[in-house]
Order: sequence, then C-alpha cells, then structure tokens
Amino acid sequence: MAEEELGGFRIYNSMTQQKEIFKTKIPGKVSMYVCGVTAYDFSHLGHARAAVSFDILSRYLRHLGYEVTYVRNFTDVDDKIIKRANETGEDPLMLSNRFCDEYNADMADLQCETPTKEPRVSEHLGEIKDMITQIIKNGYAYEVEGDVFYAVDKCPNYGMLSGQKLEHNRAGERVAVDSRKRHPADFALWKAAKPGEPSWDSPWGPGRPGWHIECSAMSACYLTHKFDIHGGGIDLIFPHHENEIAQSWAADNESHVSYWMHNGHVTNNNEKMSKSLGNFFTIRQITERYHPLALRHFLISAHYKSPLNYSISQLENSSDAIYYIFQTLQDCRDVLSPFLQEGSEKNEKVPQINEAAKECIKKLSVEFQTKMSDDLQTPVILTGAIQEALKFVNSSLKMLKKKMQKRAQLQLIQSLQEVEKEVAKVLDVLGLLSSKSYAEVLQQLKEKALKRAGLAEGELLHLIEERIQARVNKDFLKSDKIRTDLTAMGIALMDVGNEIIWRPCIPSEPVVGVVQRDQRTPIVEAKQFTPSVNKKVEEIPGDREGNGPRTT
Repeated sequence: MAEEELGGFRIYNSMTQQKEIFKTKIPGKVSMYVCGVTAYDFSHLGHARAAVSFDILSRYLRHLGYEVTYVRNFTDVDDKIIKRANETGEDPLMLSNRFCDEYNADMADLQCETPTKEPRVSEHLGEIKDMITQIIKNGYAYEVEGDVFYAVDKCPNYGMLSGQKLEHNRAGERVAVDSRKRHPADFALWKAAKPGEPSWDSPWGPGRPGWHIECSAMSACYLTHKFDIHGGGIDLIFPHHENEIAQSWAADNESHVSYWMHNGHVTNNNEKMSKSLGNFFTIRQITERYHPLALRHFLISAHYKSPLNYSISQLENSSDAIYYIFQTLQDCRDVLSPFLQEGSEKNEKVPQINEAAKECIKKLSVEFQTKMSDDLQTPVILTGAIQEALKFVNSSLKMLKKKMQKRAQLQLIQSLQEVEKEVAKVLDVLGLLSSKSYAEVLQQLKEKALKRAGLAEGELLHLIEERIQARVNKDFLKSDKIRTDLTAMGIALMDVGNEIIWRPCIPSEPVVGVVQRDQRTPIVEAKQFTPSVNKKVEEIPGDREGNGPRTT
C-alpha cells in the first residue's frame, strides 16, 4: 500500500513537540544522524534501546522505498575513555577501539543493520578543527589559554530544543565552573592538553575536542549542514543536542535539521538505567541468558518515546513470544514441505487463496502500514493482527491434517504460504527475523531456557525418563511433581501421543536475575511472572501445534 494512501509517514518532532508528516529535503532520499556511544565499556540496555529504535526507523524508511543514508558516530576521544585507560594502563585509543568492536558485535546479535557510516572522532579531527575555526571567525567562540569556548549568549535561539533559558543555567550544574568564561554556560569546543592525556596539534595549541563539537562536525561532513533526521536518547536533548544546534548554526547560519527524534530511557525500578548510577545491565549480561531476538522484542514492546522499565518478567514474556512465533513458522514449513514437493512434481495448477487468508493478509498489511506510519507504533504491531495471522496458520495446519478435497487442500496450502510470507515481511522490518533457520533459532531459545533453569539437556532428559517411568508405575503424584517443578523453572512438558516433548515457557516461580558486575549475589525478582500490559499474554504453556501463548 502506498504511503500517500495512508496519509503519509508521521513522526514526533522534539523541536515542535508534535507529530509531523515526514518530508525529505531531497525526494526519495533520507539523511539521518544518530548519536552513538562513548566507547569505554560494554554497552548497556539504554544503548541497545537507542540502537534498536533507530534501526527500526531506518528499516521502515527503506520499506517505504527511501534510500537511507544513516550515520551513527563513535566517541573515541573523551574524559571517560582517558580515565578508564589510566585505570587499566591501556592506550586510550586502543581501549576505545576494542569497545567499538564489542559494541558492533552486540549490534549484530540484536539484528541491527550496520549504518551507512560509522565515523569516529579520532578520524575526523581535521573537520572538527575546521568547524571550530569557522565558529571563531564568525564571532561565536573565543580562545583562552589554549581552550576554545562557545559564547552561548551570542546565539539568539539557544534553548529552542530543550526550552532551557540561559538565565536558568547556574554555573557548575551542567558545565564546569571556570572563571575564564565570559558566561557560566559557555562550553568547550577545544580543550588544551593536560599531562598524560592524548592531544593533537591545533591553531590554539595541542589539545582535543570537546564533546559536543564532534557530532556537529561529523554530521556536516557526511550529510552537510542540512539534513532530515537527528536522533538519540532523550537525555541528550540538553545539553548535547542544544549545543549541537548552537554550534552548527554558528558555523553555518543556514544549518537545519528537519526532525529531532529521541527515544525514552530504559529504567530499573523506575529510575533511569545508567553507568553513573550503577544500576545498569550490559547487553552481554542479558544475552547470556536470553536470546538476542527476545531482548529486541522486549525493547520494542513499548513505544520508542516511552520509558521502558526493565524486568525479568517482561524478558520472559518476550522470550515466550519469540518462541511461539518461530515454532508456528517452523510448524508451517514442516507440514507444508511434503505437500509442496508433491505439488511441484505433479506441476499442479495453484488455486487462489481462500477468503479467510485474504482478510488475514489485508488486515495485517493495513495495520502494519497504518500503525508504523503513525510514529512507529511497534507495540500495536506485536500484539495485533500478526497474532491473528499466527492463529490462522495454526488452525489451518490442523485442518490440513484432516481429510479434505484436493482442490480445497491446494487452496489451503497456498493460503498458508501467502500468510506466512506476509508475517515474515512484517518480522523482517521489525528486525525479528534471523539469518539462521527457524529450527536453529528454536534450538538456541531452548538452550537459553536450559541455562536459566540451571539444567543441562542430559539432566532434563533424565527427568523426562523419570516421569515416563512414574506414569508407567501409575505414580501420578511423582509424575505431576516433575512436571510442576519443571514448569516453575521455565520448562514445559507436553504429552504428544506416546512421546513427551518439551519447550520453554514462562516460569511460574521467581527466577534468579542477572548478576551486576559490582554484586556478588544474584538479584531475585520476588513476584511471580505476570503478563506485560502491552502484550496481554496469558500464561498458558504452548503445545507442539504452536497454540500458545495466546492473546486475549
């Protein structure tokens, strides 16, 4: 469906504080800059959320047919990097380079596509110095003893993004107190070299860039001073993005970003998750126990602008949802495979899909385009028509196992194929498909579930054998206890004929959480798992047919 038919793609602009119809500066082409990480440690869930949010945006824009130039930087020259390097005895740039590589590994795990450009500060010092020189020449910055400061009182629109007023900025709260500044809110464009710190030559003496100038210089380098979208976490609105606007305007009075977009915080007990507060979990700590696709599902289970509160129960819900999706798709492949092979050998004419499938595909397509075009409403997509499409697949697979007329059978096979394609198309734009097969993802999900349960596969199989023997002996108390105990650990047993199979499920009892690096004992979530508000998922273990969890 054409974007125009749906009234256009609308996104929330932080500058105007309202949703606006998206229009590019160059027809058919999108230019987008997103502030990346300061690379001195493993990245946490807040970094993951920003990356996934703008990966979704990039994917959807490409889905709409745009050619997207997506630039996301690495800050590899910074006070935090220097401090960490001094603590570890490493070269600052080598330390930062290592964590840039680790970040990219995390992004690959989370199915985030690689941006068009990933510039680093250390590789763009020429552009940064040139911009500072231009800002000084234009009369908006001044040099003091090797430091260069931006004169905020010369920027008439300072505070236009954040609503901050200069008279409200008290020295020492947002920027360092320095009596050499003309105004307490003036900020550094260039910092004079200090002993033991990396430095580069400049017209103002050896030193290094301030934090804010890097993004102005690198965005201009790759996207010019006028581009479509600038994104980042909501915490960057002030001072970082406010200062970027001021710098870019000072270097070129025609500079302009059409849309400013910001994702909400990930919170822990409703407090912002951050390294400075010590209440964060790294991406690695989560993906050690949960599949990366489950983490991605969790990160898009709330609207990108809303706060997202971390909880193990939410991760369990997302893990269960991913298992249900992939089990349904795998079941579809398994059941259809012999029919498709037989049909290709006979070269039979393919009938049109049935009316139920047509309605299912139409509803999913319209809902996907409508809700995604309304500022990327991913929670609605996860809980809406796609769930109905999965139910259609499961019910149709059951019908296909029954005796039916050949033409009706062929029509149902074709219907299942087309619905599966539409589901896969939606999942692909959401980044919830993997380069691995459905079966491989299901196996990985099982391995993670065993890890969370603290069981080796051999131990689980031994318990299943014990349960089989207990049933043979008519010791149903023991049989039920084994099943109940495993369910409490997140392992569901299902009796299919004479066979017992297992799948991950949402645990019925508290699960030990991930251990933070500064804690010796695990965090335990005290409450039993409850469905998330967004998903409305019943805690009903699914069966082999993929019937569960079900939406209500």
